[in-house]
Amino acid sequence: MNAPNTSIPDVQNSADTRQIAINKVGIKSIRHPIKVQDKSTGVQHTIAMFNMYVGLPHNFKGTHMSRFVEILNSHEREISVENFPVMLRDMVVKLEAVTGHIEMNFPYFINKTAPISGVQSLMDYDVTFIGDICNGEIVTSTKVVVPVTSLCPCSKKISEYGAHNQRSHVTVTARTNDFVWIEEIVQLVEEEASCELFGLLKRPDEKYVTERAYDNPKFVEDMVRDVAARLNAEPRVDAYVVESENFESIHNHSAYALIENDKKNPGTGLLRSTVKIDQNRNQ
Repeated sequence: MNAPNTSIPDVQNSADTRQIAINKVGIKSIRHPIKVQDKSTGVQHTIAMFNMYVGLPHNFKGTHMSRFVEILNSHEREISVENFPVMLRDMVVKLEAVTGHIEMNFPYFINKTAPISGVQSLMDYDVTFIGDICNGEIVTSTKVVVPVTSLCPCSKKISEYGAHNQRSHVTVTARTNDFVWIEEIVQLVEEEASCELFGLLKRPDEKYVTERAYDNPKFVEDMVRDVAARLNAEPRVDAYVVESENFESIHNHSAYALIENDKKNPGTGLLRSTVKIDQNRNQ
C-alpha cells in the first residue's frame, strides 16, 4: 500500500499579488436540517438554505470552501438561533478571517384557526436568520415575510360596487435585544393588514375575511407606517426595516414602500448599519 501523499500543495493559501480584498467569499444555497423554537409546540424541525461567507484579505488567493460544510456538519441537527453566534465564531476561526456573514433561510409553519368555522390549517412563512461578525463583534437580525391581504382605499372610495384588493408581502427585518418569537412578528403584521391570510376557509370564513378587508382598507404606505409604529413601540426591537409589496390586481406591476429605523442611532437604519459593516471589511 502506498504511503499518503503529504506534499499536496495548498493553492488557496498561496499569496495573491493583485492587492484587492474580497468582501464576501464562501458557499451559497446549501441545505441543512435545523430546529427552531416553536411557541405552541416547543420546537419545529425544518430545512434551511444557508449562505456562508467570510472576508478574504488582499494577500490570500482563496478560502477553504470545504471548511464551511464542515462547520455545518459539526453541529449535526442542532443548528438553531441559540447557537447561531457560535457558528459565526467557529467560521471566522476555522477560516482565519476577521469578518463573516451567515444567512439561514427556512420555511416556518404556524397552525391557524379560521375566524368563523374554526377549521385549522397550516400557513407557511419565509424566515431568515442573518448574522454578521467583525473583529469579534456579532450583529444578528431576523427577517420574516408575512403574506396578507390589502384593499385599496381609493378604489373603495370611488367605486359603487366594491374595491380591488390583492395579496401583499410585508417583510420585517428586526434586530432585537431580547428573544422575540417568530409568531409575535407574524401576529404584529397580520393585525395591521386589511386582513390576514388562512390556509383553509369555509364559506362563512370567506364572507368574514372579504368584509374584514373591505372595512379595513390600506394603501402600501399605510401598511408600512402602521407596522413601523408597532415596532417603534416594541422595546425588544432596536432597529428594523419594514417593507410592503402589493401585487396589484388591476396593474401588471407592484406597489412598494419601505421604512427603516435604528432606534439607538436615529437617521441611520438597519440597512445603512449593515453597509457600515461591509465597509469595515475593506479596511
